[in-house]
Amino acid sequence: MPTISLTAADGHRLTAYRAGPQNAARALVVVQEIFGVNRHMRAVCDRFAAEGYAVIAPALFDRVGPGIELGYEAADVAQGRELRGKIDAGLTVLDVLAAAAALPRGAKRGIVGYCWGGTVAWHAATRTSAFSASCGWYGGGIAAAKDEVARCPVQLHFGEADASIPMTDVAAIRAAQPGVEVLVYGGGHGFGCDERGSYVEADYRLAQERTLAFFAKHL
Repeated sequence: MPTISLTAADGHRLTAYRAGPQNAARALVVVQEIFGVNRHMRAVCDRFAAEGYAVIAPALFDRVGPGIELGYEAADVAQGRELRGKIDAGLTVLDVLAAAAALPRGAKRGIVGYCWGGTVAWHAATRTSAFSASCGWYGGGIAAAKDEVARCPVQLHFGEADASIPMTDVAAIRAAQPGVEVLVYGGGHGFGCDERGSYVEADYRLAQERTLAFFAKHL
């Protein structure tokens, strides 16, 4: 497994999954769901790598313990939420900045995140200047930070049937961020994960197509 070690600005050491050409002109930090850098997240990285991106996915759960990878059963969801709750949002920003610094020198850098990672990608856009574009898929914490100012172009994807992100939250994000592209699909939370019961292939394919077009434009 192509695992590397990173060191965040506070001295924390974490692992990360790396994929793609290391001389790429475009590069992405891929941010995990609440299930760790598991098989699905590695597959997500590999898909972007196949499009020519250099990719690094930092293991955010290393803040509480090494090598945590979860599945998608109810117990996994509960454990993932518990672990996420133990990690300060400011520390996840340090971890994605460490990942960004490890991308190929000179490459234009973007960030894409899913679930918890969607929120982290929003924070990376508003709280750092490290990225030229940010994309978030069903980030549940974005509404709480909707008034923050993005420092790069942002694209956000949500599912209309998402029980954890009501459409009132999406409407509030749209109202607060008229310059952000907010896209809504018919599926629910995790519609882009083909290992979950909530997977909707048509929604995934459209969202991925839009994500790739967004990064092609801005990176």
